[in-house]
Amino acid sequence: MAGLWRAALVLLTIAAPAAAQEAVIASKPIVIAHRGASGERPEHTLAAYQLAIEQGADFIEPDLVMTRDGQLVARHENDITGTTDVASRTEFADRKRTKTIDGISHTGWFTEDFTLAELKTLRARERLPQLRPGNTKFDGHYEVPTLREVIALAKTASAKTGRTIGIYPETKHPSYFASIGLPMEAVLVAELKAAGWDRADAPVFIQSFEVNNLKALKQLTRAPLIQLMAADGGPADKAQPSYRTMATAEGLKAIAAYASGVGPQKDMVVAGDGTVSPLVADAHRAGLKVHPWTFRAENFFLPSGLRAGANPADHGDMSAEIARFLAAGVDGLFTDYPYQGVQARDRHSR
Repeated sequence: MAGLWRAALVLLTIAAPAAAQEAVIASKPIVIAHRGASGERPEHTLAAYQLAIEQGADFIEPDLVMTRDGQLVARHENDITGTTDVASRTEFADRKRTKTIDGISHTGWFTEDFTLAELKTLRARERLPQLRPGNTKFDGHYEVPTLREVIALAKTASAKTGRTIGIYPETKHPSYFASIGLPMEAVLVAELKAAGWDRADAPVFIQSFEVNNLKALKQLTRAPLIQLMAADGGPADKAQPSYRTMATAEGLKAIAAYASGVGPQKDMVVAGDGTVSPLVADAHRAGLKVHPWTFRAENFFLPSGLRAGANPADHGDMSAEIARFLAAGVDGLFTDYPYQGVQARDRHSR
């Protein structure tokens, strides 16, 4: 009898339409390479994105900021003091500024004070050298990539590998950029339309910590939108009083009117002691996907029970942490270590 069942299963698998097989694959939680494989290469470089793709990531994430001439580039922040070699470039010494962005004072060099051509002369640096000293050997090797270059990389990799590699762009400080005459929404949508990705099933999620930015994008594109949420504070555009309010059952229903999902800070989903919050269940009832951030292997970022030793830079059991979230029903996850994320996801799916 067992043999008959196995034979029937083989026949069903062979006969299953390709679309149905793809649906099964698509039902797996997605692995989003947070700024690329940023645990192993300087973040937001084409090298980090390429490595993430090779490691099996489903999506690569570029944080987007604006240049003086209105181009979108991938940097964690518009303050590029710590992520490029700009501070050592004497020709740009007079560009150093002090600015208030989202209510916080920053002193350094900012993308909006550079043309794209000028930014292309800079080279990326590791943002967390104390925790990731191995990445510093790549300092000075890579350019600041444009959104267009990230899209081209994803498309080329999709054609080469035969699997769809998506992008998961985040609009950084959209209200601030709008206030200085560099609104982001239309530029982003134009790039996506040029790539043929202005549709609901495009391999794209657009994310933002702000609310009005996403509502504006809702009017401009059919690509799915994700409302990011932090454990503390609230949106910089003051559209809601707090992220905690937005993470309630009622708040999630309101988000569902303009977004396809939420990207909560991971502790909002599963606490460090393993306690599971109602956020995933409430979000699913509202029809929202849940993609928590960010899973990192270093002890510094892990719950105490999953750390290995006392050195903050040593790696603990990130896979065990991810397993908790997959068991809680998340639909995807952001990680700096895509290979480990893919392995943990696939173990859970099996």
